[in-house]
Amino acid sequence: MSLLLLCAAQLTAQLLAGSAQAEESAAALAFQPVAGTVIPMGGAVRDNNEAVRQRLVQLAGGTAARFVVIPTSSSLPESSGKNAVEQLRRRGAQAELLKISPMWKGETLESARRAAADPENIEKIRNATAVFFTGGAQERTADVLNPGGVASPVLQAVRELQARGGVIAGSSAGAAIMSSVMFRDALNPVQVMKGVMRDGKEIERGLGFVGDQLFIDQHFLKRGRVGRMLALMLAKGYKVGLGVDEDTAAIIHGSEIEIVGASGALLVDLRQAKREPGPVHVKNVRISYLDNGDRYDLAKLQGKVHAAKQAHGEIKFRQPGFVSDLENIRPAYTDMLGENTILRALTQLVDGPRDHIRGIAFDLEQLPDAPVADPAPELGFEFILRRDEHTHGWDSAGLDDNEYSIFDARLDVRPIRIKVPFYQAWK
Repeated sequence: MSLLLLCAAQLTAQLLAGSAQAEESAAALAFQPVAGTVIPMGGAVRDNNEAVRQRLVQLAGGTAARFVVIPTSSSLPESSGKNAVEQLRRRGAQAELLKISPMWKGETLESARRAAADPENIEKIRNATAVFFTGGAQERTADVLNPGGVASPVLQAVRELQARGGVIAGSSAGAAIMSSVMFRDALNPVQVMKGVMRDGKEIERGLGFVGDQLFIDQHFLKRGRVGRMLALMLAKGYKVGLGVDEDTAAIIHGSEIEIVGASGALLVDLRQAKREPGPVHVKNVRISYLDNGDRYDLAKLQGKVHAAKQAHGEIKFRQPGFVSDLENIRPAYTDMLGENTILRALTQLVDGPRDHIRGIAFDLEQLPDAPVADPAPELGFEFILRRDEHTHGWDSAGLDDNEYSIFDARLDVRPIRIKVPFYQAWK
């Protein structure tokens, strides 16, 4: 069977299997609270981001915090691990680096797996209050700590630490592993939307620290990953997804999320979404942009904006005669999966002149060394954001240097045909 037919068949089967769920009531999600405190960081967290780094140490016990750092994902585990240890110690915590990595000088996948069963490493985790996973390539952590879905003794010890109330934190790849399902190697979000989601290739088992109901992705706004998140959530039956941006952390405790850092996170809610078979085709997705200081209750699926923004008041786009302060208004976006585009579109939605924003996503051409041939070169996707009676927005004017807070915008996505060639020379 060709890759095109295989991907189409797999995606159609996955979506049809979940079609019955589209008829479910919009009753509140029975969210299973997360044990301990789980802190996915979106990657590229600056060394001087005190809001994130000090909060991490504080939650792990302050001066009594005892971290183990696991650098398994990193291509340079010695240096990245030592840097993580230094950053933690600088804020008053105790921290120790575990030598568990196939990329460590002189080590292999087999020796790393042996280290993941070493009683000495297990004892260090049992004596810790927190674990920190570095960034890198998340598939290395899956292959070493959870090969074939079988938890290594080190992973079992980390889960025991979490169960007794400890902190599990990770940046970039260290955040990707938090879900039960993760992206293993899926750098092209349009391809993922077209159905290129093979187990062991684009997607993989994660370590599951946030449970089975919440999907986590990272580098989210910077790398335009809302499309690939939607595709995976639809295929795997997730109702809620959280995409954490760079230099930012999401603190998850019980059923509550708190955002801390220089940017924010996008929350994607499919409880009331209506799905159609085939490539990503879904209506009434609810999305919220949570900025620094915002909170969200995953059990009630209700957001709470930062107190200073709340006091400042909502954006008054519903009032007659509302005039936007935004400059450079865009009527539509030709790359909705571009860098920070979804946030710019959401901002314009709640502080602009129109009640909807339209955009498209497609690959103009394929890279010559692409690992997978494009299964449908003419397939693209239309995104339409709408503000309705559920949508609310706040700006940060005069408060801080961060972005808007936006709750419950509506998103509809449908497949479209892009003519090839998309354009011709002007004559």
